[in-house]
Amino acid sequence: MPRLVLASGSRWRRQLLDRLEIPYAWASPDIDETPRAGESPEALVHRLALAKASRLADDWPDHLVVGSDQVAVFEGEILGKPGDAATARANLARFSGHRVRFVTGLALVDTRRGQHRVCHEHYDVVFRELSEGEIARYVEREQPLDSAGSFRMEGLGIALFEKLEGDDPNTLIGLPLIRLCALLREAGLDPLGEP
Repeated sequence: MPRLVLASGSRWRRQLLDRLEIPYAWASPDIDETPRAGESPEALVHRLALAKASRLADDWPDHLVVGSDQVAVFEGEILGKPGDAATARANLARFSGHRVRFVTGLALVDTRRGQHRVCHEHYDVVFRELSEGEIARYVEREQPLDSAGSFRMEGLGIALFEKLEGDDPNTLIGLPLIRLCALLREAGLDPLGEP
């Protein structure tokens, strides 16, 4: 049975992968996440998810290496992690009362066979009307500075929304588990298979 590696330092992605009850290792790849000129959100997350998984592939022979990357898209603009509280507050003020699309790329590199698969998932969030005070309190309490979209759905961020729309809510957290399970099965690692 192939062994699994998660190419991410995100504790949120690790918590999601833990749900599959498959033993795995993880390491944080160091890559440049700067978008290229004219790059679509889908092309960007494909490139970055594959770059993350590929960065670890040489160090993990005979493994399946999972990479994932996510961006928020609002009014045609690609938004990554805010990095500071002022940017997080400004993003949430812009999102208030609007729909924001999240695009999450997923890559699986099979180092045994020298093959890879890359895909992406969309997930939309409709923000409720937010007051300046709510936004400030949210950013202060949750400090979502390392999260695309300036919130954490797995935490207090759920209080920001009017509704969520998509096939797999795990996509919004950063690791589309339904699609990942399909890729793992194709590669010979079935989460529901015999140990």
